[in-house]
Amino acid sequence: MTVSLIFKIAAVGIIVSLINQILKHSGREDQAYLVSLAGLIIVLSWIIPYIYNLFIQINNLFNI
Repeated sequence: MTVSLIFKIAAVGIIVSLINQILKHSGREDQAYLVSLAGLIIVLSWIIPYIYNLFIQINNLFNI
């Protein structure tokens, strides 16, 4: 995992939280929920390959 990935995740978190607050104050809670969900999906799409590699390494370590 690189440091740039951590900064990307932090940037997405900050942007999503700002948009979420703006939408909640304007009375659009449904759209705020969808923005949060979209941010989560984006971050998960970046992290899933690292989790997959971790499981492969654990599998190779124990030779299952």
